[in-house]
Amino acid sequence: MSNIALTAGQVRYTNKAFWRNPASAFFTFAFPLMFLVIFTSLIRGDIDIGGVKLDLATYFVVAEAAFGIISACYTNIAISVSFQRDQGILKRTRGTPLPGWSYLSARVIHSMIIGSILVVITVVFGIIFYSADVPTGVPLLQFLLTLVVGSLSFAALALALTAVIPNADASPAIVNASILPLLFLSGIFIPIGADAPGWITGVSNLFPVRPFFDAMANSFLGNITVQTPVGPVRALPYDWVDLLIVAAWGLAGLGVAARFFSWEPRK
Repeated sequence: MSNIALTAGQVRYTNKAFWRNPASAFFTFAFPLMFLVIFTSLIRGDIDIGGVKLDLATYFVVAEAAFGIISACYTNIAISVSFQRDQGILKRTRGTPLPGWSYLSARVIHSMIIGSILVVITVVFGIIFYSADVPTGVPLLQFLLTLVVGSLSFAALALALTAVIPNADASPAIVNASILPLLFLSGIFIPIGADAPGWITGVSNLFPVRPFFDAMANSFLGNITVQTPVGPVRALPYDWVDLLIVAAWGLAGLGVAARFFSWEPRK
């Protein structure tokens, strides 16, 4: 059997295991929608992004879509792999014909599928209840590319993070401590306006969450135009530098994971 077939089989197995835990599956999909409803109910009005007045409901649709990708490809992978390592599942897997890279690739692919479903659910919810617009044409392609690059990068960072997680019991605390502050500082949970302290912008720009969110927002809202003397232009142009920063973090995470990832339980 080829490695591709083995990987595909492992993806199917991982998917079955995911859905056989209905409580975990339910809350995985419920959290982004729950946050979307809470934030849009508590925080109302408009926000100025690049000189464009944007309804906060639309803003939070994009924000929670980004949160869905980060949750599926970073938080879930880092925690679940740490538990499988301590339970000896990773060690036993190394003794099977399934290559290690194939096993991890299957985990990443499955997380990307779950993250994509979360984005679709969040966007559809936003269309139905908040009249959010869906990007078309070039902005849609940029949005999809951002999802792929972001998913792969955060998955690589999750595998790298397992190298510093001492045991499974500590994984939820370490993973959440590494990502929750960045979610707040990067505008995922709370809109960051132009009047925010400079240190918040400086810190958030050092890490991949803010560039990823900016790339998602600028592509999702890419069909918004403003009139200029030369005709309509995109109000929120897509900045490829944001995507390059996310990809660079992903490559760094991949390098750390390749060097320090452990298949055996920590003593």
